[in-house]
Amino acid sequence: MNTNIALVLVLAPFLGFLINVFFGKSLGKPLSGIIGTGSVVVSFIATAYFFSGISAQSEGIHISLFDWIQISNFKVDFGFQLDQLSILWLLFVTGIGSLIHLYSISYMHDDENMHKFFAYLNLFIFFMITLVIGSNLLVMFIGWEGVGLCSYLLIGFWHKNQDFNDAAKKAFIMNRIGDLGLLVGIFILGSLFSTLDFATLKTAIATATNLNSYWIGVAAFALFIGACGKSAQIPLYTWLPDAMAGPTPVSALIHAATMVTAGIFMITRLNFLYSLDLPSMHLVNDIIAIVGAVTALVAATIGLVQNDIKKVLAYSTVSQLGLMFLALGLGAYEVAVFHVITHAFFKACLFLGSGSVIHALHGEQDMRKMGGLKKAMPITFITMLIASLAISGVPLFSGFFSKDEILLVAFEHTIPLWVVASVASIMTAFYMFRLMFLTFFQEFRGTEEQKHHLHESPSLITFPLIVLAILATIGGLISLPGNSWLNGYLTPILPELLNAEHHLGTTEYMLMAIAVVGGLVGIGLAYAKYIKQNTVPTVDTEITGFSKVLYNKYYVDEFYDAIFVKPINVLSRFFRDNVETALSALVFGFGKVTNEISYQGKKIQNGSIGLYLFVFVLGLCAIVSYLFLAQ
Repeated sequence: MNTNIALVLVLAPFLGFLINVFFGKSLGKPLSGIIGTGSVVVSFIATAYFFSGISAQSEGIHISLFDWIQISNFKVDFGFQLDQLSILWLLFVTGIGSLIHLYSISYMHDDENMHKFFAYLNLFIFFMITLVIGSNLLVMFIGWEGVGLCSYLLIGFWHKNQDFNDAAKKAFIMNRIGDLGLLVGIFILGSLFSTLDFATLKTAIATATNLNSYWIGVAAFALFIGACGKSAQIPLYTWLPDAMAGPTPVSALIHAATMVTAGIFMITRLNFLYSLDLPSMHLVNDIIAIVGAVTALVAATIGLVQNDIKKVLAYSTVSQLGLMFLALGLGAYEVAVFHVITHAFFKACLFLGSGSVIHALHGEQDMRKMGGLKKAMPITFITMLIASLAISGVPLFSGFFSKDEILLVAFEHTIPLWVVASVASIMTAFYMFRLMFLTFFQEFRGTEEQKHHLHESPSLITFPLIVLAILATIGGLISLPGNSWLNGYLTPILPELLNAEHHLGTTEYMLMAIAVVGGLVGIGLAYAKYIKQNTVPTVDTEITGFSKVLYNKYYVDEFYDAIFVKPINVLSRFFRDNVETALSALVFGFGKVTNEISYQGKKIQNGSIGLYLFVFVLGLCAIVSYLFLAQ
């Protein structure tokens, strides 16, 4: 029974992909959208079934479909692992995925390739489910690479625009860099323990008497490189803002609920590795925490001056992911998971809300050309306001609880990282309400034609927004201080949670107050600048000083272009013009020699029987002479 339902869970989106990719065009847009959405809803229902049967005391369900690889004492099966961690991830992957699919029916209605879009979305969900429920690192890797492929297809979906194609290629290539690290880590773990199965690997590490600290540290760091690529951490983060080239539902799917959380999922799944009391692992965890904190701050500073509504949200995602990695590096896996869940709620709402605005303005994404949309789009405004309050850490919205937990953990471990995370959080509040004020308040700054056609989005767009806004409001209730359902539910996966509850005391209240005041200060500064002073960001050519550095993203893309892209292009041209030319001359030279020999040889074949008999006699005499001389 469990095996069959698990197969339904995995294969329903894949079936939707097959139907839409082969028959979608003939079925028509409405039906292709219904099939695409329905297939993900089926997966959500299957997830709900497993959620109802797997309690905090359950051991989970392990399903082995078949033996996959067996070499000597190394064995890998193709199986699924349905436990508390995978079920939590599946709930928001399939749940929010269903809402995004529903939203896309209306958002993509005018696109001629709507059936192909739903096919790619379904394939994305299929691979993400495979990643989450894989029972070993290799099955997880199939899903890991699959979502990378689908991100390429979806980011470059409007392929007639070359900039969008470049963004898709950038995402694909940068993720391949990270995936090389992931593969190295997988190979090392397989070599050390002769298994890649999560449960067996956990047992092997727990029972090992003499762990190789060096190679375990190398493996953990290599896996973290893979996580940096997939979850957009420094230095492999620049692909994620460019991924905004894809349709807005793609941005919501990638940024909120699926692909970018894969790195956090993988490290949390391997918590038994990263929690080892080894010198090398202490170093790796310190690196993870520092990279996360720096990424959170750097991305937040860039988000302060972006004028593309989706770019602001993109850098916000990078920043929030940095906070999650900070929690992971400090060993607070449950806190990272908590923020992943709340972030899925409010960031999906924000992205879909931005899509609603873009839809109403016929593709306009520059906030300098918006304004005054509050009256024309009340549902979009209210839902985005709720999500902005949540991400800013305002009580009692979901982000307040999860972000406060991260700051508390950081304060308990190291003050400098707490300061960095707190500054990033203040900046988050500022740029999110900068977005809200520029988009929804003051006078409309677009064209008269846009103003004339302003309207609220259709119900298929606003309904997912309302659901996500509700979740962004109440989502924090799953992990209240001193009474965390989430911590209790994850205890079988993270046993150390038995003593991890944060009870409110003087220090906790003080930190909570600092975080709230910081968020309100950020909102207040945005209000003073963009409402009181009615400031509108200047045109690109007039941006000067440090703002220009921030607007150009610290020139990191230009740096990568100068250090990596241009030298590789020069090297490629050298090989093309010199090495390849020489090799081609050598290869074609052999061909020319062979042709010349054959051309001369064919002259002997002149049809003269007398000549043939003469040569035959000469040959026979030579053989006989050789035989006699050899005697």
